[in-house]
Amino acid sequence: MLVMLKRAVILLVCVMSLSACVTVEPDPPVIINGAAGYLEKINLPQGSKITIAIIDMDTPGIIIAQKHFDIARAPVPFKFTLPPETVEGDVNFGVVAMIVYQGKVIFQTYDRFPIINNGKYTTEVLMKAVRQ
Repeated sequence: MLVMLKRAVILLVCVMSLSACVTVEPDPPVIINGAAGYLEKINLPQGSKITIAIIDMDTPGIIIAQKHFDIARAPVPFKFTLPPETVEGDVNFGVVAMIVYQGKVIFQTYDRFPIINNGKYTTEVLMKAVRQ
């Protein structure tokens, strides 16, 4: 009986020590919110499409994430959820956007809209009309 009591105590101590183990929480995702729009007082033609992208502003052609979808009007809200391992501390991230109609760009960003490394995770992206 004493042997069984010792085993039960040892088992209880083992279970209690396992419950005190430290659990490692994964890093939360990086969430970017915003809206892309333009100042001109015109309606978009039916069939317009927008592309919004998060880019590396120091390296041309490097797109971190992007979204494409049909739109009827602007401003267009957007949200990106990035895995934390894709957000490097030495990269200058920015958001760019463009609206395309029948294969031609009709609005696009010309300015830089920095995010993440400047402490901002929300931005308004302003596009300007492209002169044909």
